[in-house]
Amino acid sequence: MSFLRQGLLKSKSALKLTNSLNATFATAGKAKTQVTTLPNGFTIATERDPNVKTATVGVWINAGSRLETAQDNGSAHFLEHMAFKGTKSRAQHDIELQIENLGSHLNAYTSREQTVYYAKAFEKNIPQAVDILADILQNSKLDEAAIERERDVIIREQQEVEKITEEVVFDHLHATAFQNSSLGYTILGPKENILSIQKRDLEQYISRNYRADRMVLVGAGSVNHDELVKLAEKKFSGLKPSEPPVSIQTLKDHPPRFWGSEVRVRNDDMNQAHIALAVESVGWSHPDYYTMLTLQSIVGNWDRSLGSNGSTSSRLSYTVAKHNLANQYMTFNTSYNDTGLWGTYLVSENVTCLDDLIHFTLKEWSRLSTSVTEAEVERTKQQLKTSLLLNLDGTTAVAEDIGRHMLTLGRRVEPSEVAAAVDRITAKDVHRVAYERLWDNEVAVVGVGPVNGLPDYLRVRGAMSFMRS
Repeated sequence: MSFLRQGLLKSKSALKLTNSLNATFATAGKAKTQVTTLPNGFTIATERDPNVKTATVGVWINAGSRLETAQDNGSAHFLEHMAFKGTKSRAQHDIELQIENLGSHLNAYTSREQTVYYAKAFEKNIPQAVDILADILQNSKLDEAAIERERDVIIREQQEVEKITEEVVFDHLHATAFQNSSLGYTILGPKENILSIQKRDLEQYISRNYRADRMVLVGAGSVNHDELVKLAEKKFSGLKPSEPPVSIQTLKDHPPRFWGSEVRVRNDDMNQAHIALAVESVGWSHPDYYTMLTLQSIVGNWDRSLGSNGSTSSRLSYTVAKHNLANQYMTFNTSYNDTGLWGTYLVSENVTCLDDLIHFTLKEWSRLSTSVTEAEVERTKQQLKTSLLLNLDGTTAVAEDIGRHMLTLGRRVEPSEVAAAVDRITAKDVHRVAYERLWDNEVAVVGVGPVNGLPDYLRVRGAMSFMRS
């Protein structure tokens, strides 16, 4: 078969894939998100799926560890634990028994900018699930004896997190990149805070942050919007708004400074070096957000344990595999309201070649601003759209998408809009954003493990300026 014929077949195949993906995004976008805001600022956002009989309902709160002070860092996560320990009308056993009798699932999590409480339930049990969520959010007992018992639980959780090197690296990365900012705090907080946080600290955190205009009641799946609005009016209308009211823009008015810096935690007893390199990225609402995701996809991920010898679609994976430079690497783009981190996390047992690993990683970064082709960008865009669509699989994933968008953007970005935004990206956009965000910019570096061979920080920073593809 001639190369011309092969090229034509590949082009037709790519066109079919593009059309198929666009059709899928369009179908996913038909179920429009309905939004209602109560007089106190509390918002209800739902997306109904008539093909399922269950739903995810939850409250997304614009508050996390970033809204803490150095003295009460860890309060948001502590509150997550205390929410299920009993309310003024329900003991802990009552909450557990009622959820179990409904056949439901109740959960919560805390991030740097958001706290989420949600339940998965059958359609007929949504009112009871919302009632329980409203109760634990507004009437948690915060029993002092329960607080004392929970300290040990959180300390053990912290110890388990500290055993996960990836978590340790990314906590160090935030701490060094966002020095002198609450965005650099850990979510669990330091041990001394966990041991010293009192009931009044938790009550003050609730008073500051659990406000109606910073909350969204989300429903996804077999849920009726009007009925959920009625439930919200009944259960959440007593919540007070912020004083003065907090808008999304208010939360973005004081972005933290990104610091070019490094943290090294040398431990030669470890078998592998764990390294993270990152530059400042953009917030959720920035026009270049999807281009940064495209840059992330171009560099890609690779894991030797999956049996891959390096993919030709990712030049870095081919080089790393060929020269045995790493066990795995992962490119990441972590966004927040007003800033973010874009970079690469690398794990290598070939600790004598860390210099080469960093060299080729930064060389791939620099290539993004000069020689990425249109064909490469088009292929990456299809991969990105597929990934984004797969992330909306299930009612909980859809609810998460709605909640995050409502808190960070003030509205839900429909899947069809996401596809259109990705489709508009060109190779010129990739070159421009890579040049503006990666080329000769400050970089944060973290190394944990046997990192004696990790290049000096000034060499890494210098490579950001002088390396060319």
